[in-house]
Amino acid sequence: MLEPPAPAVLVEAFANTVDVEEGSDEIATPSGLADWLRDRGLLDAPGAIPAQVHESYLALRAGIREELGAHVGDTPDPQMLGAADRVLAEHPVLVTARGSLTPAAGLPAERGPLATLAIAWSELVTTGQAARLKRCAEHTCGWVFWDVSKNRSRRWCSMKVCGNRNKSRSYASRRRQVA
Repeated sequence: MLEPPAPAVLVEAFANTVDVEEGSDEIATPSGLADWLRDRGLLDAPGAIPAQVHESYLALRAGIREELGAHVGDTPDPQMLGAADRVLAEHPVLVTARGSLTPAAGLPAERGPLATLAIAWSELVTTGQAARLKRCAEHTCGWVFWDVSKNRSRRWCSMKVCGNRNKSRSYASRRRQVA
């Protein structure tokens, strides 16, 4: 089984802070975002995240989720992708002597984790590994998962639940058309 690299684990966790099925969002508020970042060791600074910075995190997450939906055939919303691209452009990174990326010096504490998330996403895209990270094709779910299939063809987070829902609907639709 193909294990996801560290950047994929981070991006997957970030994208899954919203649960479409339950209607919950771990980072809906600046304080919720700060807690989530602290829980992952990405933020050392006390206090909440400023509202404008919080909006940048939400825009990046929305853009990543849109892009991951494209991996299963959805058409991404260009406005969401554009907003995420603007967030990425606002967070300069440096290339170290060993060739790895790191957040630029001087970023405010609350923006450092945003740059780290941007770097993780960029690494996945440039290595081609982003194609294995997908948003479930079942729109009532939308869970992000790492595709371990050999040919990268998995479409649902779980065949037992979401895949079965989709196939059952398709079957019922075909039966109605025949009748």
